[in-house]
Amino acid sequence: MSRRETRQVAVASATLGPWRTATAVGAVVGGAALAVDVVTLDWGLDMLAWPAGLGLFFFFLVGTVGARLRKDSGDRRLHRWMAEHPWQSALPAAGALWGLNTVALWVLSSAGLFEALVTSLLPAGMLLAVAGVVGSVKRSRKG
Repeated sequence: MSRRETRQVAVASATLGPWRTATAVGAVVGGAALAVDVVTLDWGLDMLAWPAGLGLFFFFLVGTVGARLRKDSGDRRLHRWMAEHPWQSALPAAGALWGLNTVALWVLSSAGLFEALVTSLLPAGMLLAVAGVVGSVKRSRKG
């Protein structure tokens, strides 16, 4: 497969996750983090950045890891490709988290663009690591 085809397959494999469940989990986690900020009287626009980032992280975590653990939906060829390429199939979600978290930090906090870009690398890297390890372990247990 060419690089372009590999990118297209990776993005297509990202659609296999349980995104409704991921949305609910992200909303609950983000809402709980916002409630903690409200209760602690940490008021201001900055109080929205942490809950938004946490909600985005859990949204992508549940969706991405759920796609690896799901067997009942989607194209078998995409599942097979995801199983054979656990790290590559996690890249689109990690990239999306990096971009969206950067925007959330930049808009909702006092962080500048460069600081938001660098700060967003940690959750994106954690997502990539968790999804890659889950995919690798699933592949090794299958074989």
